[in-house]
Amino acid sequence: MSTNEANERISKYGLNEIRQAKPKKWYNYFLESLFSPFNCILLGIVAILFYTDVYLPESPSYANIIVIAILVTASTLLEFFEEYRSNKAAEKLKELVATNVSVLRDGKEVQIPIKEVTLGDIIILSAGSMIPADLRVIEAKDLYVGQSSLTGESDAVRKVVNSDLSIDELDNISDLDTICFMGTNVISGSAKCVVIKTADSTYFGKVAHTITTGKPKSSFQQGIESISKLLIRFMLVLTPIVFLLNAWKHSTVTAFTFAVAIAICITPLLLPVILSSSLSKGAVKMSKKKTIVKKLDSIQNFGAMNILCTDKTGTLTEDKIVLEKYLDINGDEDIRVLKHAFLNSYFQTGLKGNIDEAVIHRGLENGMSEFVDKYKLIDEIPFDFSRRRLSVIVSDGTKKQQITKGAVEEILSICNSVDYKGQVSPLTKEIKENIKQISKNLNKDGLRVIAVCQKNDITNVTEFGVENEKNMVLMGFIGFLDPPKESAKSAIEKLNNAGIRVIVLTGDNAEVTKCICSKVGINSKNIVEGSKIEKLPDQAILRLLRKTNIFVKLSPIQKARIVRLLKEAGNVVGYMGDGINDAPSLTNSDVGISVDTAVDIAKESADIILLEKDLHVLLDGVTERKKNIWKLNEIYKNGNKF
Repeated sequence: MSTNEANERISKYGLNEIRQAKPKKWYNYFLESLFSPFNCILLGIVAILFYTDVYLPESPSYANIIVIAILVTASTLLEFFEEYRSNKAAEKLKELVATNVSVLRDGKEVQIPIKEVTLGDIIILSAGSMIPADLRVIEAKDLYVGQSSLTGESDAVRKVVNSDLSIDELDNISDLDTICFMGTNVISGSAKCVVIKTADSTYFGKVAHTITTGKPKSSFQQGIESISKLLIRFMLVLTPIVFLLNAWKHSTVTAFTFAVAIAICITPLLLPVILSSSLSKGAVKMSKKKTIVKKLDSIQNFGAMNILCTDKTGTLTEDKIVLEKYLDINGDEDIRVLKHAFLNSYFQTGLKGNIDEAVIHRGLENGMSEFVDKYKLIDEIPFDFSRRRLSVIVSDGTKKQQITKGAVEEILSICNSVDYKGQVSPLTKEIKENIKQISKNLNKDGLRVIAVCQKNDITNVTEFGVENEKNMVLMGFIGFLDPPKESAKSAIEKLNNAGIRVIVLTGDNAEVTKCICSKVGINSKNIVEGSKIEKLPDQAILRLLRKTNIFVKLSPIQKARIVRLLKEAGNVVGYMGDGINDAPSLTNSDVGISVDTAVDIAKESADIILLEKDLHVLLDGVTERKKNIWKLNEIYKNGNKF
């Protein structure tokens, strides 16, 4: 589609925005402020006063009505201006982290905001992509989509070009395996899709009123609601009692008027104003400290958190991964290992991470640009978090070759032989143990290790899938160094002094994680692996959490489980992450924290977004919030101001 045609369709059909998700108008904020629970009570009292002070007396008195009307007006305007101003500021800031999508326009792939997607657009999907509209799959390679936002099912669903399902087998429209639905996200694989529905006409838009995409109410929200309900109950009980007691000695009108006055005194008119103004001012101040608040209520949780769960890469480390070593099975440098890793990273079409970029950069430095034109991509088996490996099938015109890279254990599980200086021999138990020891030694030095293998006897294979990842030849290792940040140690020390315990939840292995954590001051005495977590009941994991600060080799579901258990134990839990596998934990936490460079699904799941991936920025936000809560407590204690 051309840009001009796309603009014409946007003009005709409108922007791709769900009605509930569109920015509110000024009158929406005003009406919400006017009809707050406390204001509704006061407006009810005004209606009663019209009867007692205007209708019944011979000489009508408007004094009480005017006073309450002034208070309601002041309360409404104060809350309205604060909410409107802070949300407008947040909207401007959120534009900095707007979610984009890859589309084909004018014959080339470009990035555009999701709201500019229109009917007929060709969407390019890869791991981590948000589904921007209802899409018909026209090309797919091992495409798996997470549909939990629509169906509640945690398992990823495979999407294909041609379905084998019959109409009788479909229980729900969400069972269609040729359609990707708006609001879901790509777990693994890649695809090209055409937009068939946008905005409110999508399946998500049609059922938006029945979908609870938000988080459960936070402890702060529950606390405010309980206080409000308690005060209202107190008023509803006390007012009739006061009326009955006064009715014995005074006229009914006088007793009723006095009871109404008691109700006015009990109603904490300015409580909502104090809360909203404090939170909104805090959001504006935090924005000046490189912290974007997407949800106003999350500010309280941000400062109240006593546990911060975080990934290792980029938070504790520089996130500037450099390929340091390319070694054969005996630990000697071998340029052939780098060549195979380069071909795998360069030709894979999924979401290229720091590791792929580091491999490509090092390969180009070693004169491997000639392979870009010499080889061409035949097929691909995309990465996923269960296999923890990725394969590409390339050809140089004479033969096809499958090259796979991934975690050492996973690569060893699919290899039955090794290549040493061009000689292929069986993978024996002794060789396997030696390989594991070499990998472990590299890990102790702080290097992240990935294994590389290949297979040549695939000339007659036409379709490739996970089942082809077997009987492969191990080439060697590539080692990456991601040094700890200089600022991480001091930031963690300050977080601990502020009463915030830092827990590391990572998919990396124990040796690398221990090396990094020891350097930044996190207690690495106890380290628990995800395989152990999987077998333990919730109570056993809670006991581990009392004395363990580092959990390694975790799956996304295991990370989310730990966050949930910490919350259920009475903690206020923050989670900081920026990857695809962090989305469940960001949603499960009291306050999800991400960064502006995160993948789409992580940014959408977060409550707070940092413009700089540094724990000191996080610490500034926490400190700012604690100042606001201190001020709020002072206001609360000072009765005359309250």
